[in-house]
Amino acid sequence: GLRRAMREARPLIHFHGLAKGLYTAIWPAVIVGDDPATQTFTVACEDIQLLRPDLTTSVVDDARRRYVTRLAVQRLHQAAFRQRVLRAYRQACAVCTLRHVELLDAAHILADRHDEGDPVVANGLSLCKMHHAAFDANILGVRPDYKIEIRDDVLAEIDGPMLKYGLQAHHGGNLLVPRSAGEQPDRARLELRYEEFRKAS
Repeated sequence: GLRRAMREARPLIHFHGLAKGLYTAIWPAVIVGDDPATQTFTVACEDIQLLRPDLTTSVVDDARRRYVTRLAVQRLHQAAFRQRVLRAYRQACAVCTLRHVELLDAAHILADRHDEGDPVVANGLSLCKMHHAAFDANILGVRPDYKIEIRDDVLAEIDGPMLKYGLQAHHGGNLLVPRSAGEQPDRARLELRYEEFRKAS
């Protein structure tokens, strides 16, 4: 069946397991290689929005496949990272304890591009979308002792109940952390990230 799909250039849907009973789908996935000796196939995971009909040479096609496959792998890593982080934080925001999973993100303490920005739970925080945005914008900071701080200029603002209760009220509060010590936020990473917050203050 896979050989036929390769011959006919039929796109497939690949379901990648994240946890028991939980999958993420990648479409289209295209069979691009067959090795009968090892009974293995090579699959290119292509983002249909990135495909351009004018890219026809084999060299460009190969480069495009490698690029979009890398993007697909990154999406898989992010989905798995989110699943692990939200499970560790018991499906709650670490700042406000909001428990609507559809409104929660797995925020990196140190970004992917940082040398220590690995997609591991100890480099993650479960944050609602507002607190994730505030963390990324250095409006909300987390000290290495898990205390929450709000930037001074934002604390001084008067702008209605969302600012008052959504951000200012959490200044000086304690971060909700996972029960397992190995999944709790890495203090060394928090120290580096907190320095960024302090410089922005």
